[in-house]
Amino acid sequence: MGESAVSGARPLVTDPFDAVPELAPLRTAAWDGDWVATRAFFEEIPSPVDVSFAAALLAGVERTEWFLEKAVKAQSTDPLPRTLLAERYIHLGRRARGRGLAEDLSWDQAEQSRDWLRKAERLLIEVCAEQPAYVPAWTARLATARGLALGQSEARRRYDRLTEHHPHHFRAQSHLLEQLCPEWGGSWEAAHGFAQECVSAAPEGSHAGVLVAEVHIEHWADRQDTTEATGYLRDVSVRDELRRAARASVLHPGHRRDWHWTESHSAFALAFSLGGHLGDAARHFAALGNAVSESVWRKLPDWKTRFTEYRTAASATL
Repeated sequence: MGESAVSGARPLVTDPFDAVPELAPLRTAAWDGDWVATRAFFEEIPSPVDVSFAAALLAGVERTEWFLEKAVKAQSTDPLPRTLLAERYIHLGRRARGRGLAEDLSWDQAEQSRDWLRKAERLLIEVCAEQPAYVPAWTARLATARGLALGQSEARRRYDRLTEHHPHHFRAQSHLLEQLCPEWGGSWEAAHGFAQECVSAAPEGSHAGVLVAEVHIEHWADRQDTTEATGYLRDVSVRDELRRAARASVLHPGHRRDWHWTESHSAFALAFSLGGHLGDAARHFAALGNAVSESVWRKLPDWKTRFTEYRTAASATL
């Protein structure tokens, strides 16, 4: 039986904790409400980018606020428990808001979301005031800036404070990129320009190139209900831009596979697939195997079926 048939017969791996086995101890600690084990896991993470990634994953584990709130009370001057709790509040705020447009939210939805985000922001303000170099807190404050509609200049100020200590923080860049899109008061010119600026400044083999895929997917989604949507990602100039970004990041010889790998390859696989560039998509589907980032692909209706269909079509080009 061919490789594609075998992979297609297995269920998709959509949980990052399952796609990256090294993350499993964090999920176990969260399920157990074990702060000591949670803290020990984070203390072993060398990169602020990976701290932010793990913090966002932990935030999605149900009812973690219970043991994180206890940890904050017990260690009130420690930035880690406050930042992790803030990330959980941000997650709850997003859940309360839902995925609809701002104008479609009920008053109750909007207010409940803002309440969670305000709680997160209060914690993060304290952390950043006490420890201005604590990058994970500044990263989370980019999310609260967007959710609380604090505007472009405030988001940029927070990003600039962060880059004083970590100039190529991929998750922070992804947060600001979303802020720069028209939905949040920015423009496509600003969003695309920022993505290119990050790629140009970053070391080759970094994740920065993924920002190019992200902004093109967002631009496509903005046009999804118009006649322009079909042709947008099919444009040769867009395809070539995506190719250059992939070569500079996840396809670069110096790229190191890390915790971000499913999100990164998922973004390129989606962008190339939507544009009909299946030969380009094939390398990213091959890297993914049966893993996929739901946060990237759920922009499509019935996204699991679409992922499988695109993967099958792409594998036929190899």
